[in-house]
Amino acid sequence: MFSTKAFFAAFVAFIGTEVVSGAALAPATITACSGTLNPPNGCVTIPVVSDECMNLTGGLSFLNKEISNVVVPDGFVCSFFEDFGCLGEQNIDEVVLTGGNWDMSDVPGIASTVNFNDLTSSFTCSPI
Repeated sequence: MFSTKAFFAAFVAFIGTEVVSGAALAPATITACSGTLNPPNGCVTIPVVSDECMNLTGGLSFLNKEISNVVVPDGFVCSFFEDFGCLGEQNIDEVVLTGGNWDMSDVPGIASTVNFNDLTSSFTCSPI
């Protein structure tokens, strides 16, 4: 027969495993700066909600048309838009960035690098 102590020990081990596994599912964040990344100047960390448009309004309005540097989390792709509502033409009113540190004055465009400094009004991110 299975003893109560053995069952309890197995249950505690199972629960402990789930808690540790849950820690790995912490939400991803993007760092957006109106100044520099290093040293941090005017930076804020924003939780990434997959495929949800984040308008730079309300508490984020100080970043509207002010983002100079961003950190996109590894394993994500983020699109930054010149207009609210995550609307725009790709490589004209929008830039698409993958995981890493980015200086918005020198980001990849369709044919060459583009200057998207101080243009962002909204963004959206999703896992790759």
